[in-house]
Amino acid sequence: MSDTKLVNPEQQIGEPIFRHGYAQVGDVRLHYVECGAGERLVVLLHGFPECWYSWRHQLPALGQHFRVIAPDLRGYNLSTKPGRVEDYRIEKLMDDVLSLIRHCGAREAAVVGHDWGAGLAWAIAEHHPEYVWKLAALQVPPVAVWRANMTFKQALRSWYMLFFQLPRVPEWWLGANDFARLKAMFKATARRGTFTETDLAVFKTALQQRSPTDETCALTGAINYYRANVFKLFGSTDERATKVEPRVRVPTLFIYGEQDHFVVPETVKGVGAYVAAPYAEVRFAHVNHWVQQEAPTEVSNALISFLQAE
Repeated sequence: MSDTKLVNPEQQIGEPIFRHGYAQVGDVRLHYVECGAGERLVVLLHGFPECWYSWRHQLPALGQHFRVIAPDLRGYNLSTKPGRVEDYRIEKLMDDVLSLIRHCGAREAAVVGHDWGAGLAWAIAEHHPEYVWKLAALQVPPVAVWRANMTFKQALRSWYMLFFQLPRVPEWWLGANDFARLKAMFKATARRGTFTETDLAVFKTALQQRSPTDETCALTGAINYYRANVFKLFGSTDERATKVEPRVRVPTLFIYGEQDHFVVPETVKGVGAYVAAPYAEVRFAHVNHWVQQEAPTEVSNALISFLQAE
């Protein structure tokens, strides 16, 4: 693959050798990490406020069977960080992933996403099914299910989405005292022992990234996902956005940790009604929001079984 190099990140993150590279996709340059050399492509999409590193456990596990790519989405870590809020709309995010699949020389991929990555994966599977041979979404349902199941409890848990609409204040609030609130959030909403100090340092450093050619810093880029798209979750004149009907027509796996602090169980009821194809759910009773990091072996095994099934 062009513009790809072998690096040994063991001193930084204590993991096996990954292949790091960059892909020019439209007007942005995406950094990605790659494992494996299988015939079929799997793309792993991270959530907020993370980066490719959230898939550190799944990359080598899935790489034994597939070619696996985990990008830093636009605005994050080592990828380009546009300055305009509108450059983070879901349509542009979808185009990035489709271009990345083409960059890899593939016609289609299994698209796996967590948190914002899950929302993006649902959108790609609905609007561009020709690029998706299988879909796996972790923790977050499609927008129509989210809105149909909206409760007062979920609205309270989502307070930060509205707070993030403010200019500059959220960046100050999250970044203050060396990102103390962010570190505390990770620890308070995950199983004990999920995140090491090294893990937290990686995520903090990723949010501080800003190259000389970037228009903003990674923390602002990450928050801009909410500024550009939150209206799709809480308000729309499009009746179709709230009607739960089968619109995904590729085999789908939904993985959910039932102790999720941010997405309550009521919000993910009836996800299968959105899928007009083979559908499966895997639930973990004692896992919070960061499911692939809290239960890495179990999630990796579930993904491998799903992706290998005929």
